[in-house]
Amino acid sequence: MKILVIGGTGLIGSKTIPILRQGGHEVVPASPNTGVNTITGEGLKEVMTGTQVVIDLANSPSFEDEAVLEFFETSGRNIHSAEGSAGVRHHVALSIVGTDRTPENGYFRAKVAQEKLIVASGIPYTIIRSTQFMEFLGGIAASSADGTVVRLSPGLFQPIAADDVAASVADVALAAPRNGIIEIAGPERAPFNDIVARYLKAIGDPRTVVRDPEARYFGGRVEERSLVPLGEARLGRIGLDEWLRRRSEAKA
Repeated sequence: MKILVIGGTGLIGSKTIPILRQGGHEVVPASPNTGVNTITGEGLKEVMTGTQVVIDLANSPSFEDEAVLEFFETSGRNIHSAEGSAGVRHHVALSIVGTDRTPENGYFRAKVAQEKLIVASGIPYTIIRSTQFMEFLGGIAASSADGTVVRLSPGLFQPIAADDVAASVADVALAAPRNGIIEIAGPERAPFNDIVARYLKAIGDPRTVVRDPEARYFGGRVEERSLVPLGEARLGRIGLDEWLRRRSEAKA
């Protein structure tokens, strides 16, 4: 089976592709680096020929509200048009848990727009909503820092390792389309500030994490369950301590 992975050279794509290739599938990474541009449409029709499954992992180069919305809407329309012409049988997209519950977050609004385009496209689909990746904990701490203090909400947080995300994406891509949403999350749920404090302590970062119910998360207010699944979810196998251990070994 031919599987096209848009954003295939990124964090999740680079981990998903080897899993699918080990299963004997023809997997083609698509990104501007490989001559495929979902914004201009360059190379999209050609690479889509003969494709049965498309996995969309593309991300906007800008997180500014208008730019990210334009990215996902333009990219989505171009992808779905090419999919329709090629007879693609399953569109898989990676989205975010809680994306429809934090409307003041511009990035989340853009992901909602992307999901709506997928549903309206007429292509059989599965949307995978994931909690935040453990690999982004450092960036979250940096974005929430004020000098030596990191202010974070005590709302619940359930980060997932990129390896577990990739495993779920590959599994969903090989299954029948759900024409619906699957949620995935890490195995541990704890207050946002506690998770980041554990991370900073483990890497030897001396900054202090402060519990602040008013702290924003990329512009959005975090309620107790804003960022975690409200119902059934597929849980990853790699907890935070295990992920930190692997991270430390990889750097050694």
